[in-house]
Amino acid sequence: MPPARKEIQKKGGCRKTLSPPLSIGALAIPIPFVLAPMAGYTDSTFRALCRACGCGLVFTEIISAAGIVFRNPRTLAYLHSVPEERPLAVQIYDASPAILTEAAQVIESIGRFDLLDINCGCPVPKIMRKGGGAALMNDPEKIYRIVKSVSEAISLPVTVKTRIGLSPEHAGISEVAQAVEEGGASALFLHARFASVGHSGPADWEAVERIAGERTIPVIGNGGVTTGSAAIELLRRAGIAGVMIGRGAIGNPWIFEEAAHLSAGRIYTPPTAKERSEMIAQHLRSLYTVMEKEDVRRKRSRRRTEPATCHRFRGHLVKYLHGVAKARSGKRLLALESIESILFAVDEILQVTSQNQDCNAKMKTAQS
Repeated sequence: MPPARKEIQKKGGCRKTLSPPLSIGALAIPIPFVLAPMAGYTDSTFRALCRACGCGLVFTEIISAAGIVFRNPRTLAYLHSVPEERPLAVQIYDASPAILTEAAQVIESIGRFDLLDINCGCPVPKIMRKGGGAALMNDPEKIYRIVKSVSEAISLPVTVKTRIGLSPEHAGISEVAQAVEEGGASALFLHARFASVGHSGPADWEAVERIAGERTIPVIGNGGVTTGSAAIELLRRAGIAGVMIGRGAIGNPWIFEEAAHLSAGRIYTPPTAKERSEMIAQHLRSLYTVMEKEDVRRKRSRRRTEPATCHRFRGHLVKYLHGVAKARSGKRLLALESIESILFAVDEILQVTSQNQDCNAKMKTAQS
């Protein structure tokens, strides 16, 4: 558990929430805030940090169902998890009902997951070209058959994550949502943008609210949530059972703490520079531990483990220091290949920034 935010651990802050709990099948989630599946980001280390900050449910990265079925070692590595992450959802993708069903059975047999999600919304071309992801929205009947086959084959709650449509000209989300529910899914995770725009542009939460009103299964909205207060406001919309947060959590796992505090009617205090530094150190070192074990298991040279860890952490590091580090400092950070050199540079940047902020505050006080 990260050393930051000791108040939560002491008082159980994030665990006490006034928001209604989220129920997905037999799975009860007291805190209705969910970490979205994100390729390259939502690995075991980051999921555990978000859970410690008050996230109610975390997702794996999007995983190839075929890779699981054919026991691809690289694919199976995405299924690594630790008990601290639970409740934990796994998301898989493919276009074949048979492949998805067999992969779901393999996942259930592992015994480490609480929910299985089928991706019907990923806009990545290489996935869509094979008929998976958002391409499935072209065929609600196939989505129905996939969900029915998978939900009848396993006892875990089965859900679907999709978009409000392929494009403004090809929406069809009402038909897709109906197929999802009638197929036997326990919930629908709905990204409030069209697949054609990816992650750009405003999120259409009115569309999410409309679909929530049409369906009896829980609808959890996703898209454009960058603050805990925004998550609370969206949760107040009629029928929306929960809020899924994606890119807004990268470099800011405290977003779940903020949402939980505000949900419980408590004042939220953003992390200090010291707490930010501690979280970065916890995240980076934990990631190294996981990657080192994987290198040992696969009998790979450990000389490259540390540089590889630093390289993989770059996306998180940039976000942790967004708005804090100067662009020149950021470029220097990305060239570093040792954990201690990165942490030393981070402390240096955060301390300088903290001192500048203190000086500015004192100047404003003196002027007033």
